[in-house]
Amino acid sequence: MRAPAAEAFRSAMARFPAGVVVVTTRGARGEPRGFTASSFCSVSLDPPLVLVCLANTADSYAAFADCGHFAVSMLGPEHRPLAQRFATKGADKFAPDGLSHTPSGLPVVAGALVELDCAVDARHPAGDHTILVGRVSGVRLGDGSPLVYYERNFRSLA
Repeated sequence: MRAPAAEAFRSAMARFPAGVVVVTTRGARGEPRGFTASSFCSVSLDPPLVLVCLANTADSYAAFADCGHFAVSMLGPEHRPLAQRFATKGADKFAPDGLSHTPSGLPVVAGALVELDCAVDARHPAGDHTILVGRVSGVRLGDGSPLVYYERNFRSLA
């Protein structure tokens, strides 16, 4: 069986709505690093595990390849500018507006629907991405509705 053309596969996946998260950590020298993802889901309740997929070409790849902990911020529609900023290569992702910190000092999106603290449980190579599995060690709940990614655009639920 022949694989579909890359653009056809990309178009097919764009038709699946997904929540939007910003994932953050600190690099070897303590510098904040992060990215926007729509490939995020829960894996297990016992123990509590989540996964997120990170492109191997991402600016923050090296930091996530070596980190021991990361944070996940689930976004609402008001966070669209931050989602775009964290999705843009070369952007100043950690400009002070819109961010706060977890109790352990990792940057997170201020006012996020949910903040998760995670310890790295596993990393799995997957084509041009790496699947990062995190064991959830802390949860903080906010309010609001989710930001979703559909047809290559950020959208709100009606």
